[in-house]
Amino acid sequence: MIRHGFDGGEELLKPSHLAQPVEGFPKTILVTFQRNVVAALQKRFPTEVVSTINACVEVPIYRFSYQSQTLGLLLTTIGGPATVGILEEVWVKGAEKVLLFGTCGGLDADLPAGHFIVPTAAYRDEGTSFHYLPPSDYVDIPTADRLTEIFDELALPCVRSKTWTTDAIYRETPGKAAERRAEGCGAVEMECASVMAAGQFRGKAVYQFLYTADSLAGSQWERGLLGRTPESEYERYLSIALETAIRL
Repeated sequence: MIRHGFDGGEELLKPSHLAQPVEGFPKTILVTFQRNVVAALQKRFPTEVVSTINACVEVPIYRFSYQSQTLGLLLTTIGGPATVGILEEVWVKGAEKVLLFGTCGGLDADLPAGHFIVPTAAYRDEGTSFHYLPPSDYVDIPTADRLTEIFDELALPCVRSKTWTTDAIYRETPGKAAERRAEGCGAVEMECASVMAAGQFRGKAVYQFLYTADSLAGSQWERGLLGRTPESEYERYLSIALETAIRL
């Protein structure tokens, strides 16, 4: 089984076989899951495509300046395997720090839609992380402490919580949700355990904050803000990510 198949040896296909270092590549990269965030960025700042990644579709990496710092931003897709594959090449190109931000499902009935969560550990209900770290139920997230400090500096209320990373968005059953909630998971998403494991294996700093959209806290799914987020909120999430990135 995959939980018992970790092999820390050298891989046959390396990300450096498909990607090379890029001169002037931003050291800090923002990763969003929402096209509206990219649109908000391009509306506010002059951007240039510093490089691209071929991940079935072409993924442009935008370089721009904010508060005298050079940053990058890319739009990834949902799911740990695709996101980690993209990050592997981003690290080869020159990134040292990555900040991911996006929606999650809420498992805590007391958290309103749009509330911020800083994951402290991620339940490994996916496959990617087991190729990067030895087996365990959770992957710890040491970068959560600094991210929490930054949110405090910005006077942004947030909840520190474990999260449940799953590969199967349509198989989040009441029983599984109850188990994760009992262990202290306040959110469910599809990438956190994967990207944190990959970052730790590669020695790269990975940060992530979540904001609740739909809810799986009750006996039935509630849509909440999923697919109905106002444009102004995407601009706000971008602003928060920018202010966070320059403090990492």
